[in-house]
Amino acid sequence: MTSPDRRSAAPVLLFLLLVFSSPVAAWKKEEFRSCKQTPFCKRARTRAPHSLPGFSVSDVSLSDGSVSGRLVPSPSIRQVTDEDPSAEAAVDDAAQRPLLFRLSVYHGGILRLEIDEDPSSAPTPKRRFRLPDVLLPDLEDRRLWLARLSSPSGVAATSFYLADGFEGILRHDPFEIVVRRTGSEGEPVLSFNSHGLFDYEQLREKKEGEDWAESFRSHTDSRPHGPQSISFDVSFHGANFVYGIPEHASPSLSLRPTRGPGVDESEPYRLFNLDVFEYLHDSPFGIYGSIPFMLSHGTRSTSGFFWLNAAEMQIDVLAPGWDDSAAPNAGRIDTFWMSEAGVVDAFFFVGPGPKDVLKQYASVTGTQAMPQEFAVAYHQCRWNYRDEEDVAAVDAAFDEHDIPYDVLWLDIEHTDGKRYFTWDRMLFPHPEEMQKKLAAKGRHMVTIVDPHIKRDDSFYVHKEATEKGYYVKDASGNDFDGWCWPGSSSYTDMLNPEIREWWADKFSYKNYVGSTASLYIWNDMNEPSVFNGPEVTMPRDAIHHGQVEHRELHNAYGYYFHMATADGLLKRGNGKDRPFVLSRAFFAGSQRYGAIWTGDNSADWDHLRVSVPMILNLGLNGMSFSGADVGGFFGNPEVDLLVRWYQLGAYYPFFRGHAHHDTKRREPWLFGEENTALMREAIHIRYSLLPYYYTLFREAATSGIPVMRPLWLEFPADKETYDNGEAFMVGSSLLVQGVYEKNQKSVSVYLPAGASWFNLRNGVKSDGGVSLKLDASEDSIPSFQRAGTIIPRKDRFRRSSTQMVNDPYTLVIALNGSLAVEGELYIDDGKSYDFEQGAYIHRRFVFADNRLTSIDIRPSRAGEKKFSSDCTIERIILLGLPSGAKKAVAAPGNHEMNIELGPLTLRKGSKPIARTIRKPNVRVADDWSIRIL
Repeated sequence: MTSPDRRSAAPVLLFLLLVFSSPVAAWKKEEFRSCKQTPFCKRARTRAPHSLPGFSVSDVSLSDGSVSGRLVPSPSIRQVTDEDPSAEAAVDDAAQRPLLFRLSVYHGGILRLEIDEDPSSAPTPKRRFRLPDVLLPDLEDRRLWLARLSSPSGVAATSFYLADGFEGILRHDPFEIVVRRTGSEGEPVLSFNSHGLFDYEQLREKKEGEDWAESFRSHTDSRPHGPQSISFDVSFHGANFVYGIPEHASPSLSLRPTRGPGVDESEPYRLFNLDVFEYLHDSPFGIYGSIPFMLSHGTRSTSGFFWLNAAEMQIDVLAPGWDDSAAPNAGRIDTFWMSEAGVVDAFFFVGPGPKDVLKQYASVTGTQAMPQEFAVAYHQCRWNYRDEEDVAAVDAAFDEHDIPYDVLWLDIEHTDGKRYFTWDRMLFPHPEEMQKKLAAKGRHMVTIVDPHIKRDDSFYVHKEATEKGYYVKDASGNDFDGWCWPGSSSYTDMLNPEIREWWADKFSYKNYVGSTASLYIWNDMNEPSVFNGPEVTMPRDAIHHGQVEHRELHNAYGYYFHMATADGLLKRGNGKDRPFVLSRAFFAGSQRYGAIWTGDNSADWDHLRVSVPMILNLGLNGMSFSGADVGGFFGNPEVDLLVRWYQLGAYYPFFRGHAHHDTKRREPWLFGEENTALMREAIHIRYSLLPYYYTLFREAATSGIPVMRPLWLEFPADKETYDNGEAFMVGSSLLVQGVYEKNQKSVSVYLPAGASWFNLRNGVKSDGGVSLKLDASEDSIPSFQRAGTIIPRKDRFRRSSTQMVNDPYTLVIALNGSLAVEGELYIDDGKSYDFEQGAYIHRRFVFADNRLTSIDIRPSRAGEKKFSSDCTIERIILLGLPSGAKKAVAAPGNHEMNIELGPLTLRKGSKPIARTIRKPNVRVADDWSIRIL
């Protein structure tokens, strides 16, 4: 990410220069392990269906309201094959020990499966790691107490209630779990181990002469506890496609098959958090974050599966016929899950609708944290803005060119020698004054804080961490010493709650000298990235709190770091100020702590295209607040690419321009007035839509439904939407189609069936269920409003979102054939947690029978605090209103207004094409109605 520290000694300079010619400089396939180079993956992937001896179920009972019992291994002897010659496949006592299982049911249609070793028969003191602090703390309060079990006639099985219309089936021999619909047909929804691929390498003592170490390139993993992998198959029934398990880059919205007939030799989808620079735009290779949650969708069913496990995971999506069946099941998608370590702690989500599955997942891992309103606006970043003068010049240039922005970012060069929580006092001598100047315009600053701590005895953070024993240890028990931007670095052990609390204190104004209330944080490199480590990460045999190996929690390290940083900002504000923390690494539950982005992308058209399916899959996996670096981090974008990226990025949930320090400066005003105007217009569109986005973030925070959505989430019956990764919905009302090719003259836009659509460029109405071929206009990308919806806007542009707080609103009403529509508007103070005590406005706008009505939908039990606003509605745009309507009357007050033609937007040169009610001057906080005469 940067050039070597100018204060570093020559050896450090030489090392970092060498680093830049290896993995972190660009993608080099040979620097990263393939499945064939990963023994647990290679072993598991060679197994054929039903080739393992398998397990049978015994001692089934109800215990504490859950189904429990034992999984007894088959008496068959495990065979050593040419494909699996290692001692790990040899006959041993571990393969014959029973496992313990537990099945629990939770409110809303959720089944949990836990499988672990029996500690009473364990030959070693080592226990398998169970990931803490990821699931919501009140989850157990929502567990259903099962009162009885049933036995289906004719089969050795146990059935139990799961949800209305669904039941769980535990088949005894061989072991299998089926989630199915109740009724005579018993249609399956999800199944586990239907193909007999469940395998559990139990911990055991090392045999004489046995070598458990694994080597990759110049690195050796000691593996002191030996093989401990788990694998199993999961089938999604009634599915056309599967989605999720980020993070991977692909132009495909759905997960393509990785193995089976018609699939060239390929890799499984890898979940292993890695610092990958200039990642490939189409690859199953894992990059910065991992969420082991997959969901399926088809005409008959939507369901989901989540494995709570932070060890390395590899997942195959299997093509029909992969199991050599004579008649492949076209209504089923089989998947194969492999992990290096951990336990089985898995959740089955029954749906039945797409949004039901997302809500069920959110009820387990949490919803998106409600952001401050400024964070939803535009962010300007670069590695690096050089000094205070550069910051002031960039800030002033935004004003000079009439371009709003809310946040200016500083990368690692702002620090004193890569010591985080410090400032380079030559370049940034007055950091507090610098921040206050931005704050005077309603703007904020973000600085970077990475997990690697410079090993410098004069650095107070390092000194404290060393004295308190707060660093991750290496396999020998010493403080782990790896290389990153500062040179020699150590990494705090964020698994330990005590250390997270200590870290949080570092963000106080006393400890972070030079910080102010308008300063927020960026966590980068938190996979964690270690330049001289295997695959540019921490060795797997490093040791964390409780003697947990790094291999067992690797994918969650960044999650804990993100959590501790967010808690630090929360403490800094005495629990009143909502944190803003952007993280590169993530895991399930990261949505509770802030935003993420898709990492170090490249300035090319392919990366522009893949940004959409990447962000859509992140949203499906709970991460609503995500985006991609506008313009591409690496390289110099062509001007037309940069413009198109601003036009698309203006609709990302997280909207930030960012660039590598070796690139040319690319602030929006540097490419000639014509291009500046196009980028200004794109940013203006985002600012006008801030009320809509903020309302959608409220929905995400309360329900788990993402801000940016694949088309099929809103149109689940329309097959044409199932694998469309080029267009997307913003909420339920707005459809956006990107332009992804250089010199593209036209663009095809599919408008989903079941609705009519209004082109937001010219107000033209089109039917759904068709593809429109449109000119690829240089001044915008296609966007359509769904008939039957209302979108709130603010059309007066200020320097920042903070300065728009008191501005009036515009309502854009898109009438459907029955002239009936709905929309919502959510408002609070945009920064505090007072909304949790009821301090907010939540209105529903309903248009029916030629009357627009504003209804208060804030529950009376929301809380004692209130929020008020004097903001009014200044324009109501009515798309699809019959031309005969000439007047309207507002009540109360019987204020009469004319209905006239007006512009659809306030951009320069817009023509009067939409019927408009100007200055109704009704307050957004009040009950009122406007009747069309």
